[in-house]
Amino acid sequence: MAASRLFWRTSGVKSSLTGLTGGVHSSLGLTLLKLYPDCTAKPKTQRRHAAHFTFHPDPVTTQYGPTQKMNLFQSVTSALDNTLASDPTAVIFGEDVAFGGVFRCTVGLRDKYGKDRVFNTPLCEQGIVGFGIGAAVAGATAIAEIQFADYIYPAFDQIVNEAAKYRYRSGNMFDCGKLTIRSPWGCVGHGSLYHSQSPEAFFAHCPGIKIVVPRGPVQAKGLLLSCIDDQNPCIFFEPKILYRAAVEQVPTEAYHIPLSQAEVLQEGSDLTLVAWGTQVHVMREVAAMAQEKLGVSCELIDLQTILPWDKETVCKSVVKTGRLLVSHEAPVTGGFAAEISSTVQEECFLNLEAPISRVCGYDTPFPHIFEPFYIPDKWKCFEAVKRIINY
Repeated sequence: MAASRLFWRTSGVKSSLTGLTGGVHSSLGLTLLKLYPDCTAKPKTQRRHAAHFTFHPDPVTTQYGPTQKMNLFQSVTSALDNTLASDPTAVIFGEDVAFGGVFRCTVGLRDKYGKDRVFNTPLCEQGIVGFGIGAAVAGATAIAEIQFADYIYPAFDQIVNEAAKYRYRSGNMFDCGKLTIRSPWGCVGHGSLYHSQSPEAFFAHCPGIKIVVPRGPVQAKGLLLSCIDDQNPCIFFEPKILYRAAVEQVPTEAYHIPLSQAEVLQEGSDLTLVAWGTQVHVMREVAAMAQEKLGVSCELIDLQTILPWDKETVCKSVVKTGRLLVSHEAPVTGGFAAEISSTVQEECFLNLEAPISRVCGYDTPFPHIFEPFYIPDKWKCFEAVKRIINY
């Protein structure tokens, strides 16, 4: 899947480069070499820049039993392994999942549970979700993988018009509540237009589904198992930049973290910070900077579930602090931060000491080399903190 897309998208570039560097006798090639003497036919190693955040693992939890060191993709694998072992109706399907998936989240599961329970699908996101709906209606625990969140749009009709409405339009005679859709999500440092998007707001406008984004391995496993067990179709977005960067001690046995419950990671008195996924770790650094440089006490909330979201926890915090900053990677216009801002303004208007602020991606396609300027990093968020406090 990934290899074929890469081949088709780079074949044209490769052929043009061959004509340029392979035929140095061409006038264009000689001209370029004269203008840029450092430009040679030998490719240079591309430098990888440092991540825009630092992952801070949560304290080791013992309430769910013995733990094991896992990164985020391994915690997802563990959750899927637990599900297949305990639920004989569970099936996992998607592009390349039988081989382990492009991010290795299903590695070893086909060999362990058989090709009838972990299997590949054609390159057809609409078909993947449509098949999942049918399997869930028939009684199976259907776990579908969309290889990248950027490619979920061909399945939009199946998710919005079929999965989300199945129970309602049948008067609760039928439902596909046993459907869970997993998908890698968010920026990764080099993903560009088609491997960096955060499409949660598109689905937040659709009653009948649940949307979840974890911030680390412990949350990923617990929230994914809750999605699989939930009696509503769920979309589980996995921050792909954290697949290997995030490492924690994760319980080996199955456990559940409740959906639609935000988590207060740090209590504060001056400003409420709300984020989800990777951005939680950016905001952790912002909270530390605000305390160190400004003496500002920030309360940090990980929303975790986008739909239905935990209004009570967020509003309770804003009533205490009087200020709110919401940040996400998706474009600012129509992003889910707007929904949070609107709700807080309606519920907490008399408690606000400053206008609610949003620090998000720009209203442009996700760039490649300009990604460092696009993402809402800690410096942009810190500037917003200063504006809010000085209002």
